[in-house]
Amino acid sequence: MPQKKKQEILLESGTNELEILEFTIDGRHYGINVAKISELMKYHEVTPMPNSNPYVEGVFNPRGNMMTLINLPAYLGHPESGNTQMDIFIITNFNRVYSAFHVHAVEEIHRLSWEQIEKPDAAIYGGQDGLATGIARLGDRLITILDFEKILQDISPESGVNLDDLKNLGDRAHSDKPILMVDDSPALSKMLVDALSQAEYTNLTMLRNGEEAWELLESYKNSGHPVEKFVKMVITDIEMPRMDGHRLLKLIRDDKHLKHLPVIIFSSIINEQARVKGESLGATAQLSKPDIADLVRLVDQHILE
Repeated sequence: MPQKKKQEILLESGTNELEILEFTIDGRHYGINVAKISELMKYHEVTPMPNSNPYVEGVFNPRGNMMTLINLPAYLGHPESGNTQMDIFIITNFNRVYSAFHVHAVEEIHRLSWEQIEKPDAAIYGGQDGLATGIARLGDRLITILDFEKILQDISPESGVNLDDLKNLGDRAHSDKPILMVDDSPALSKMLVDALSQAEYTNLTMLRNGEEAWELLESYKNSGHPVEKFVKMVITDIEMPRMDGHRLLKLIRDDKHLKHLPVIIFSSIINEQARVKGESLGATAQLSKPDIADLVRLVDQHILE
């Protein structure tokens, strides 16, 4: 099947698939969602910056675009490769920020179903402080999919959700209308709950992936009561193990009992392709992290009307 035709089908149907780039550091296998990648570059000399974060190697200027380089091996506690000139830079674009991550080698791109990606055990991978968002098994090796959002926020806190933005919303009335939220990142989930709680929304349910959310929605649908008794709105991330946000959105829109629910996509990868896909699947609105105040305004618009 031609690649263009296959991409059109993926855009239309929400097949719960993703592509991950496999890369290695010190012989260990890691992965990143291709949707976060702008390009790959060979090793490039950088200019060190005084008083910068210890994991920031410096800055460089590819094609006139100043960029910060993060030493991912050092951040993860791995040694240098031994031949830095052969290393690779992964240029990323998410949360509307371009960054570069220094890795040892790039292997290949894999197309997977989110069902093949398991949420790592919190006891092993650090829970809220962990850096793994999923584990994919490919043949005889495990690929750890890293939480690049958390890594970037650790190094550059201003790139993350800023709850101080909520102060500009002014005095607010209490609302107990039920909101279902879905995000696999423990740290970002907590921030999302904190933000909506500060905005006086108190009837909040947070789940870790689309599969859990769909099972809960089906139980509401089969309860014998109107679903509005249990949920008035869904806020979902896109990248999640087991079932992604686009697949969840498609299931909701295809169900006669649920299709009327407002569904807001709140994700770090709202690029042009993701926005087109979200629109085609019927998203009520799509917003890029970390615009938390704008998210609250959208919730107000659709849940308080």
